[in-house]
Amino acid sequence: MAEHEHVRVAVIGSGFGGLGAAVRLRREGITDFVVLERADSVGGTWRDNSYPGCACDVPSHLYSFSFAPNPDWPRSFSGQEHIRAYLERVTDTFGLRPHIRFNAEVKRMTWDAERLRWDIETTAGDWSADVVVSATGPLSEPKLPDVPGLDTFPGKVFHSARWDHDYDLRGKRVAVIGTGASAIQIVPSIQPQVEKLTLFQRTPAWVLPRMDRPIGAAERAVHRALPFTTKLRRGLLWGIRELQVQAFTKHPGELGFVEQLAKRNMARAVKDPELRAKLTPDYRIGCKRILLSSTYYPALAQPNVDVVASGLTEVRGSTLVAADGTETEADAIVFSTGFHVTDMPIAERVVGPEGKTLSEAWSGGVQALRGASAAGFPNWMTIIGPNTGLGNSSMILMIESQLNYMADFLRQLDVLGVPPGPSGSGGGRVALDARPSAVRAWNHRVQERMKRTVWNTGGCTSWYLDASGRNTTIWPGTTAEFRRATRRVDLAEYAVLRPADARPETGAENEEVAA
Repeated sequence: MAEHEHVRVAVIGSGFGGLGAAVRLRREGITDFVVLERADSVGGTWRDNSYPGCACDVPSHLYSFSFAPNPDWPRSFSGQEHIRAYLERVTDTFGLRPHIRFNAEVKRMTWDAERLRWDIETTAGDWSADVVVSATGPLSEPKLPDVPGLDTFPGKVFHSARWDHDYDLRGKRVAVIGTGASAIQIVPSIQPQVEKLTLFQRTPAWVLPRMDRPIGAAERAVHRALPFTTKLRRGLLWGIRELQVQAFTKHPGELGFVEQLAKRNMARAVKDPELRAKLTPDYRIGCKRILLSSTYYPALAQPNVDVVASGLTEVRGSTLVAADGTETEADAIVFSTGFHVTDMPIAERVVGPEGKTLSEAWSGGVQALRGASAAGFPNWMTIIGPNTGLGNSSMILMIESQLNYMADFLRQLDVLGVPPGPSGSGGGRVALDARPSAVRAWNHRVQERMKRTVWNTGGCTSWYLDASGRNTTIWPGTTAEFRRATRRVDLAEYAVLRPADARPETGAENEEVAA
């Protein structure tokens, strides 16, 4: 590898996970790190998703770092522009910009077993690092369906996470593909502008009213003057969601009452019984992500909107054909079809000590010790890893728990790697590699708990599940439980590697490594 910069820690990505990791490193007294960001600004998914109506479905005061409270959230549920501005402020407040390398997309990360480090190739040059913290996030790579004939479509095509703001939808016939969290925000935002909107719905969603409101100047002033009120508000929001977890994880039958609320929400806006039938799910609420909107159903009831209760299967020029044979003419197609969640694209770029990629190691399903460490990939950690997602609360809570784990991981490396003392004890450079048995044991416990949850028993197929039907996305417990599980690194779950242990045994292999 050519001459390059070496750092103690390389963080990949500058969304909530990456910026949170950077702040935590500085608070731990670690300044020898770099944040590698493929774009030209921070924000992650809140930078990339700028579609009309984009907003968070978690209350603002809970969807922010505990160490960086924001008393000035303008709404109880903040929009994309407010969240992105918050992340920019966090970047500046904590002095992170000198550590960030923009337009530095990671092409390959290769473990050097001889030197116990990661060699990182990017579009902006090369680095090496003792530890890699991957914070690319599960909602970073748009997922497009393979639709026959799509290349023959003469109009505009884009994914919701790559919105084309230069294309004017006014007066156009627009097809929206998908009914997830993005679609229910896009549809009411563009419906008044377009000539015709056709929603291709493969599976209807459960939608509850969005209890959003502006946060007035007086209320914000109180939060600024009395910071404990912001903490109290956050604590109440957290506590309510913790109490809800039992229904999702142990007693899905208790969610029937919530289903009735969702049906009443639909009935208020949708008077046509045929349309209501199309929009009514046949699975238990919570099995797929519960969506929040007070404008989605009213938009669908408008005369310029059609709901096709069938997925898009073929494109013939400007004609879109659904699985049930319905044909629709369109000028533009907006795919709101989600992301690569259970098949993280970054895994194809992580190469372990034996030349195997993380993607190959995870070919039977993604799994990581405490959602962070993958067996066979020393000193590599992920933020928002397997089975750390939530179905009812704020991912920032899970991120902060994983940052605790990251901090202790680095402390353990410091302790294990102290220079040899007078008696010869200690040991220089070290790496920690999750033991396969520990990963299997952790994953077994998670999957056993998952069996009775609504995500596995609710009768739906969701993006929480991988190709084999295993739920590798959601955490089947409370955020408090996860915080306890990630408070400390248990060294019994890791193999401690030192240069002599990691070096190949045979001379031929040594020569190959040296070459």
